[in-house]
Amino acid sequence: MTTHLKTMTIKTRRDVLSVLAGAPVLLAGCAGPTEPRHIPSMPWHHVEGGFRNPPGSPERAGDRGEWWAFMWRGLSRRDVVDLPGGHVVPTSTAKATLTAARDGDLVTWLGHAGFLMRLNGLWIATDPFLSEYASPVPPFGPKRFAPVSLAVEDLPPLDVLILSHNHYDHLDRPTLERLPLGPNAVLICPLKVAGYVDTSRFARVVELDWHGQTELAGLGITSIPSIHFSARTLWDRNESLWGGFILTTPSKRIYFAGDTTFGPVFGEIGPLYGPVDLALLPIGAYEPRKLMQASHCTPEEAVQIGQLFQARQAIGMHWGVVRLTDEPPFEPPMRFRDAIATAGLGDAWGGIMAVGETRPIG
Repeated sequence: MTTHLKTMTIKTRRDVLSVLAGAPVLLAGCAGPTEPRHIPSMPWHHVEGGFRNPPGSPERAGDRGEWWAFMWRGLSRRDVVDLPGGHVVPTSTAKATLTAARDGDLVTWLGHAGFLMRLNGLWIATDPFLSEYASPVPPFGPKRFAPVSLAVEDLPPLDVLILSHNHYDHLDRPTLERLPLGPNAVLICPLKVAGYVDTSRFARVVELDWHGQTELAGLGITSIPSIHFSARTLWDRNESLWGGFILTTPSKRIYFAGDTTFGPVFGEIGPLYGPVDLALLPIGAYEPRKLMQASHCTPEEAVQIGQLFQARQAIGMHWGVVRLTDEPPFEPPMRFRDAIATAGLGDAWGGIMAVGETRPIG
């Protein structure tokens, strides 16, 4: 664990490079360099120039033409998505429900991988994405098709902000710059992610390696492996770490998976960190499978992950707000429900939330 107390100024060069990069490249990645060298005496995922996925993780496939075609589709896609009724809670209802939930632990889906949680009296947000585009160069790149239910100004002052990695749909700078923060707010993220954030508004910044831990006011937070990658430009691929998190209080244990695909590491960390009361699992951005197999799990694989963590309940995330890949926008929850039924887990085990919906945990 590394702890910083610092004020950070975003470098102009980094911003310029971000604009040059283009969003779809950052979300999926094209053909990369040869496998970097491991750093002796460091954990396996530490390599020269950055980090890599756990042993045995799926690898990227597809030729250059397939990747360029995929990226062009992402840049040029402007089809209108019809939202089913109830997908987004009206702002007035969402605000009233959140205000009325005065006691106990709760979870609110802000959309995509963004959650607002109250655990042990602390307000916690994960990967809040409330902007119009998941891109450094709007109006190009993935555009949100579902409106925001709870805006930045509707959120309570946060005690903890958790960021899983540096992609634009997870580390959304315009949102982060306006988040309401409590006087002792803490930013928690994987190694070298804090360098992409203006940290001057936080009382403390904690960067964690996989299996690193920190505690504050009865809340324990542990960073655990995921299978993904990092990049905000064409020049910083995998220079910062990515991961999921376990949040522990005296009465609850929550797993926030971040962005991940499925691989052997979950057979190790699931039994190690489970059982959990609630698993927040990514179920979208998985097609074309040949290209996405190394970055995003399918809904069926998300159920497998939840089972390995012995989750008592699961909520699907990373879908329903912004279209990053080729599957129909509302296919993920249908496949998620079917996979839950096929696994014999029962309707109460897992499902989805509406954008802006608040429900108690447990």
